[in-house]
Amino acid sequence: MDLGQSIRKGVKWLIIGNTGQRILEFGFGVVLARLLVPADFGLIVTIQVFTGFVGIMTSGGMGQALIRAKHVDKDDFNAVFTLQLGLGILIYLGFFLAAPWFAEFFGNPIYENLTRVMALTFIMRPFAYTHGSWLSREMDFKTRTLIGVVTGIFTGISSILMAWYGWGVWSLLLSGILGGLLRNFLLNRATPLKLRLNFNMSVMRRHGAYGSKIMANNILAHVRREGVKLLLSKLSGPAFLGLFNKADSLHRLPYWTLGQPVAQPLFRAMAKVQDDLDQTKYMYYRVVTLLMVYVLPFYIGLWWAAQPFVDLVYGDKWTAAGRPLAIMALSGFFYIISRPCGAVLMAQNRLVQEMVAQVAILFFTLAACLLGLEWGLEGVSWGFVASQVFAAIWLYALVYRTLPTRLPDLGRAIIPGLLLNTPLLLVLATTDYLSGQLRTSSPFLYLLLMVGVGALFYLTAFLFVPIPALKTEVARWSQVISGGLGRISRKPV
Repeated sequence: MDLGQSIRKGVKWLIIGNTGQRILEFGFGVVLARLLVPADFGLIVTIQVFTGFVGIMTSGGMGQALIRAKHVDKDDFNAVFTLQLGLGILIYLGFFLAAPWFAEFFGNPIYENLTRVMALTFIMRPFAYTHGSWLSREMDFKTRTLIGVVTGIFTGISSILMAWYGWGVWSLLLSGILGGLLRNFLLNRATPLKLRLNFNMSVMRRHGAYGSKIMANNILAHVRREGVKLLLSKLSGPAFLGLFNKADSLHRLPYWTLGQPVAQPLFRAMAKVQDDLDQTKYMYYRVVTLLMVYVLPFYIGLWWAAQPFVDLVYGDKWTAAGRPLAIMALSGFFYIISRPCGAVLMAQNRLVQEMVAQVAILFFTLAACLLGLEWGLEGVSWGFVASQVFAAIWLYALVYRTLPTRLPDLGRAIIPGLLLNTPLLLVLATTDYLSGQLRTSSPFLYLLLMVGVGALFYLTAFLFVPIPALKTEVARWSQVISGGLGRISRKPV
């Protein structure tokens, strides 16, 4: 199997897994949103800001170092695991001791016990990181996908049962820990790795040199992403944060489901050809083109669907998240340009330059959202969108200086998607105008109309509008559709 086929197969399984997990998370999330209140989610998100930040230190970026390395053996994996486990134990002890301070800082005693219990995940993570790195290096994304789906089902069912019996915020925390234990068990059974302690310092240093740069970048990216939530939790309280986080997590769904699965096989593929800049350049722009075609239409539709969707699915107590969700959907276009930049910069070891970018983006994001806080949730959402524009410009500038490319190359990459999505925008705007008051009088019918019209138009345009850059994609889908129709026609009546 050549590199292109490996990438496509890996992306296929990751998209299947991501789609399955997002559907499960969405379904379970709807039930939990109706059983719990926004403040319950806000409590968990507040703690996750800290644990997520420190959790990056547990991995030390060495998972990516193992994936990128040209040659590794079991001693490499065991040495990395040993270092990660040692860090995890130290971090757990640190959070256990600091828990009373968290409770005092946020003025709520429940944070003390929540922090101590959530910190247990730091001891569990090294097992998942090491086994997961082995699967990614082997590009065995099918196994990772199946384990993720099984774990997601188990975690969701556990959380709903606990919430049903009145466990409140604890249902969100304990179900995650149970799911993590199950994931570790399944990963251990799925890989040939038998993890052992290995204190080989030379191996640790070798992977740590690259991993430390990855870790620093991941920390900055996490602070940039989660720092706003910490700011909102402190200044506006957990209920405000719960509403913002709902809009934030929902607006990321299209990219998480269809775009994020590209990152792992793309990074591994770019690492394999890291000395071939022309091949790296081709992969980057091809990914941008395909993401414009497959991901952008969901963000366009979300502009109109956000408010009726939130009202219909989550109920009145979440209605304030609708407008912020629509505003954040504007970030989708910029994700498509900026997120693949990370794979290029990691594969080319341009991590110091990316760190500088992350610092600049962090300060811009915090300043923009703090300024927007004066106008409430909507103001913060517009500040968030501005930060994504800034991030896309800066990160692409780094890619521009890394690869033998020109600005028109980016234009050629995004034009095929714009040729399909610009008419879609006009069609949905017209449909919304002609639907009158249907948006408020019958949200379900409105969503059904918008999704039906939008999907039918976009599929027709994709298959029949001649766009040279999409010729192979159209042929592939035409073959899939023809094969499916053929199988249906051959079924006995």
